[in-house]
Amino acid sequence: MLRLMPRMVSTAKRIKIPAALDGFDLAPRHLSLLSYLLFDGPTGVNALAERLEVAPATVSLMVGDLSRQGILERGEDPSDRRRTIVSIAEAHLPAIRAWLAVGAEAWHRALEPLTPRERTLVVDVMAAYEREASATRRG
Repeated sequence: MLRLMPRMVSTAKRIKIPAALDGFDLAPRHLSLLSYLLFDGPTGVNALAERLEVAPATVSLMVGDLSRQGILERGEDPSDRRRTIVSIAEAHLPAIRAWLAVGAEAWHRALEPLTPRERTLVVDVMAAYEREASATRRG
């Protein structure tokens, strides 16, 4: 795993950003946020913060940045006007879908031969690694 993880990260970083998104200030931290919005659809800031395991203020900053660039749109929740719903701007949806599809398809092919229980185990092990590495880094 120690030899494999750096290669996996390097491979993920080399996935080309589509030309349609080239001029935007996109960073790896935006990938998870965009992934949730792409696969789960429009979502509230608090729900995004919970999924990303960061503070709502952090998500608000990212959403604000991407909204100013025109990548994301913010709107009112029709059922609770105090709540903001975030979505990917329609104009950028095809490019973001193409960008994120590379990794999603690779994971799908890699996990497809596994049983549901084995898939869960793989995800649980990777999450445990991330937690432990983060805890060690924090000291």
